[in-house]
Amino acid sequence: MPSPTEITVSQLSRLVGTPSAPVIIDVRIDDDFNLDPEIIPTSFRHPFDQLEQLGSRLEVAQNKGKPIVVYCQKGKKISQGVVSLLRTRGINAESLEGGHFAWRDQGLTLVPAAKTIPLFQDGRSTWVTRHRPKIDRIACPWLIRRFIDPDARFLFVAPSEVEAVAEKFHAIAFDMENVFYTHRGDNCTFDTMIEEFNLATTPLLQLATIVRGADTNRHELAPQSAGLLAASLGYSRMHRDDLEQLEACLSLYDAFYRWCRDATDEQHDWPLSTSGR
Repeated sequence: MPSPTEITVSQLSRLVGTPSAPVIIDVRIDDDFNLDPEIIPTSFRHPFDQLEQLGSRLEVAQNKGKPIVVYCQKGKKISQGVVSLLRTRGINAESLEGGHFAWRDQGLTLVPAAKTIPLFQDGRSTWVTRHRPKIDRIACPWLIRRFIDPDARFLFVAPSEVEAVAEKFHAIAFDMENVFYTHRGDNCTFDTMIEEFNLATTPLLQLATIVRGADTNRHELAPQSAGLLAASLGYSRMHRDDLEQLEACLSLYDAFYRWCRDATDEQHDWPLSTSGR
């Protein structure tokens, strides 16, 4: 049974990928990390003995009402010590029961750190793509915010300026020709990011099929694709500002993801009772 300041692997795994996900901090020592250089989705590494440098991140988390989850290799002295220190500062923090080993041994998703660490400049990643997004250019930011970097910034610019903006502002270009994160064969950029960040879970792969069907006009891939296209075009008409549209659409993808994860077996009907008639 976990202590009052611990969260179980099962509890945390239900939160990852949702708007309710906590801020997750990997405080493993370098030797432990180097033996297993993968991280829990959205987590970031930080030295356990330099907590004072977390000031701004902790303040942002508190302002958003987000708890902190800390994990080390086994969920013992380092993470529990960090949590205790954070709680003396009035910060809502918990340690992951069993630590990294417990998450790994349950076969849950781990993101290769080598794929994420180079993305960050000032603690946040910056991405750039064409303006007036519809499907893939909204789906990819949703995936990044929910599974890679909750604080990621997205720049929407004229197509002719994407490459130059990426260079000048140290941003990662996506969903453009001749860049790394883009369409590959019949797959969309959303598919590419799932593959590159090792996020190929059953719910995300199902969502990827829906996105691919909507983005490439192949609605036979999934019956939900036509609905996603319709909703996406509606949001595009509702919002002139691309960033406003992105923020509004995050809940749309949250809903599709939760359907893929939790509700595909549920049906809906209106069974009228005829008894007594």
